[in-house]
Amino acid sequence: MTHTQGESEWVPTPDGRRLHAMVLPGPESAAEAPTVVFEAGSAASRSSWSRVQPGVARHARAIVYDRSGLGRSPSDPNGRTLARMADDLNAVLDHFGPGPFVLAGHSAGGPITRLAAATRPERIAGLVLVDPTDEAADVLFSSGFRRAERLTIATGAVLARLGLLRVTFRPLLRGIPDDVRRDLEREAFHPGVVRTQREQARTFLDELATWRGEAPDLGAIPLTVISGALRGGGFTASTRVEAIEAHARRAAASPRGRHVIAAESGHYVPVTEPQVIIEEITALVNPARGC
Repeated sequence: MTHTQGESEWVPTPDGRRLHAMVLPGPESAAEAPTVVFEAGSAASRSSWSRVQPGVARHARAIVYDRSGLGRSPSDPNGRTLARMADDLNAVLDHFGPGPFVLAGHSAGGPITRLAAATRPERIAGLVLVDPTDEAADVLFSSGFRRAERLTIATGAVLARLGLLRVTFRPLLRGIPDDVRRDLEREAFHPGVVRTQREQARTFLDELATWRGEAPDLGAIPLTVISGALRGGGFTASTRVEAIEAHARRAAASPRGRHVIAAESGHYVPVTEPQVIIEEITALVNPARGC
């Protein structure tokens, strides 16, 4: 029986590592449509897209993958800078190319997709950023936010060592396919995941801060930004308002930008309102369908 997220495939990187991907081929009638590639959040794997990818695959080839140190992909001995993660995403696109591609990025995956797209904009047919981390939100660079991030990672490390990390994310395991849940139980809650999260966080915000002066140039790439409307998932009422405002500015800065509110979601829109994301991706894959 085919897995919910498709067939596994290993993607080589230029420096000799391997990244694990899963591919749903899409319908034959969509052979000329852009391929959709998904980028997960900071400590998340391909499994975080399990309620979105199959719906997108009704219209186009849909590919999820695990960044180094997450899911089934081995860790990266040379660090996890934002630039290096974007290079890995471009390696995935090279492997499944030549394109065109629509990229979808959730949370910290938003900046990764933006940077990868700006490197080779000619092969990018659109971007969908789902409650993305965005440098326009001042709170990201406050001392309080950085302290909270360090505390979250330290707490996660303790819970992972005790085998309790999965309890924290139990609500996100409800309503997902059984095969995906089994993948998460095997892959998502061990100490190595937290080590990767810590390594990513080491330079992520510092790199992102430099974008406040000069952000990656996306040109006229069609851009949709989806914001969760509700607090929770690390957001207070005030930081949720700030995130939505940052997302609105990101969409407005694009000549082909669109801002969408997921009214029933907090940060984890791919789990709580997957259909909102599916509809926005489909509109970019097949513009004739509209939204």
